[in-house]
Amino acid sequence: MYFDFGYYARVLRHVWFLKNWPGRQLTLLRLLLWLPLASGFHGLCFLLDYLFFPRLWFQQVHKPVFIVGHARSGTTLCHRLLAADGDNFSYFLYWELFFPSLLQKKVIRGLGRLDRLLGAPCKRYLTKWDDKTFGKFRHIHNMSLWNAEEDQFVMRAAFVTQQWAIDVPMMDKIDLYHLDQMSAKKSRRWMHHYRECLKRQLLLNGGNRIHLSKNPLMCGWVGAIIETFADARIVVLMRNPNDCIPSTLKLLELSWRAKGWTPEQYAASLREMMAISFDSMRHPRQVLTAHPDTLHAFVDYRDITAEPRKTVHKIYKALAMPLSDDFDAYLDAQENTERSHKTHFEYTIKDYELSHKQIEAQLDDLFDEYQWPRLSDRNGPQTMEQING
Repeated sequence: MYFDFGYYARVLRHVWFLKNWPGRQLTLLRLLLWLPLASGFHGLCFLLDYLFFPRLWFQQVHKPVFIVGHARSGTTLCHRLLAADGDNFSYFLYWELFFPSLLQKKVIRGLGRLDRLLGAPCKRYLTKWDDKTFGKFRHIHNMSLWNAEEDQFVMRAAFVTQQWAIDVPMMDKIDLYHLDQMSAKKSRRWMHHYRECLKRQLLLNGGNRIHLSKNPLMCGWVGAIIETFADARIVVLMRNPNDCIPSTLKLLELSWRAKGWTPEQYAASLREMMAISFDSMRHPRQVLTAHPDTLHAFVDYRDITAEPRKTVHKIYKALAMPLSDDFDAYLDAQENTERSHKTHFEYTIKDYELSHKQIEAQLDDLFDEYQWPRLSDRNGPQTMEQING
């Protein structure tokens, strides 16, 4: 199993010199003791997969579908709608991302069946923990151990994960976004490990389905995805950056503040996220323009929230996928639910070293193409985002 020792050393060095951070000792303990033990265990199980599950040698990843787009652009809604097409798709549940090995997942599923035979005491405990841990954030993002989630997190055992930059603000120190601009050697290693993780998940779910991925981070991986999966299909969510950029910055800030970091300590990471935001709006389009044979769809956030059934039909047509009557009936039943589901999340662009005028100048052509409202000439200190999931 792959492990990125370079990123590991960079994070360890950064945390080592945070002499005045109260969480330094615990984080160093995780890095120096727990993480090597856990990664070693994952690596051993990864190897045993080929011994216990010989079908893995022949498992293929055919015509995967990747949903990308700037964070807060509707990728979660699109992923949730498509994931309901269980006849076609395989995807990662959140708990499965912590266990990259097929052997691990099989054992845990077996324990789950045993728990049900005993009256499900473990499931009841986990449900309470799940509600306590994620319940207070579900108005922002509907998260649960049993929900479909961003599958890039499955690479955390290889130390290719944004989690460390969320726990410790160092987005300016480790770059997980610009894979298409990294060395060919690093790109091949990351994508080889990622493909191995997908093969295991597909085999877990029967082996004959299509992998469905949702990752805002992978806006910067689209070129590597097409190189690794020649028959990949790409769905790109597009939303007014006056909404999704400050909303994303606010989410990151809330996460860092909750862990005790000050604005001065995470300022550099916020600036890096601003730069990534502009790349997220442009890079997938640039790559797909250079690969016109790759089946893809650009989806306007306003369409998928106002007319989800019609929008999914357009996605399936663009990706040359059949849409079953049963799935269409599900979409029809969900139409009013998705239209009426609103949650409230407040943010203000004035909290950041960025303005609506700068956003609109940087992405002027996209504002013209999508006819997004321009806010640079409007007054008022804040906006209210009403988001779907």
